[in-house]
Amino acid sequence: MSEKTAFIGLGVMGYPMAGFLARAGHEVTVYNRTTVNAERWVKEYGGKLALTPGEASKDAAFVFACVGNDDDLRSVTIGDGAFTGMSSGTVFVDHTTASAKIARDLADAAKLKECAFLDAPVSGGQAGAENGVLTVMVGGDQDSFDQAEPLIQNYAKKVKLLGPVGYGQLTKMVNQICIAGLVQGLAEGIHFAKAVGLDVDTVIETISKGAAQSWQMENRYKTMNEGKFDYGFAVDWMRKDLGIALEEARANKAHLPVTALVDQFYSEVQALGGSRWDTSSLIARLEAMQQMNNK
Repeated sequence: MSEKTAFIGLGVMGYPMAGFLARAGHEVTVYNRTTVNAERWVKEYGGKLALTPGEASKDAAFVFACVGNDDDLRSVTIGDGAFTGMSSGTVFVDHTTASAKIARDLADAAKLKECAFLDAPVSGGQAGAENGVLTVMVGGDQDSFDQAEPLIQNYAKKVKLLGPVGYGQLTKMVNQICIAGLVQGLAEGIHFAKAVGLDVDTVIETISKGAAQSWQMENRYKTMNEGKFDYGFAVDWMRKDLGIALEEARANKAHLPVTALVDQFYSEVQALGGSRWDTSSLIARLEAMQQMNNK
């Protein structure tokens, strides 16, 4: 069934996600802060271009968003944002990685419009978005989820309702906490292997068949070993996500010592000029430290 939809935010994630909706036959109106991206999207996929989020969401049954952070999300929803154009019964699906607090605040604001709000952050990175194989973690009510799930499935391999509004964001925090430790461990393992003269390819080919196996190992070890860091999620974005998780942990009294430490390590990568390197660049910090010690 074709649905009238809006998609707000056409960055490296939102652009292909909106494209999958269009390819599935949905009537998609797009808005992006940088209009040239929206113009390029319409040229590629068809649909319509809106000049404001409110214009994009007018008469839409579903409104999707994928922007940068809490402030960006607030700016495209409330005030003269998307909520102004939404009609009773519209379902707003937010794919931004943001705080659980703003998800709850926006759900309350949507409720005043008799609309629904789902927080639905994603995992899988740019490649996952481009290939339609994202993992989507959703918070919200069952009825709204049931309505939105068939559309989300167009660009996802896994979609799961985790609980009420906010639970999608909380689950994404768990995801990033787990990734942080894994990447640091992999960086240290490769760094150690190189230091003692082991063949990294042979080592990883062997241990990846055992308990050490992970997605990060399978997909990032080669580029980490080669010092190439242009293949994934940027350090700046990871620090934003870890900051959200650490702030939430302070509120709920969870102890995240490794996460806090890895966040500090990423700040050192930024100091090396790696703000836009992908998260596997933790190894660059270790190698920089080794070079300093060898002087």
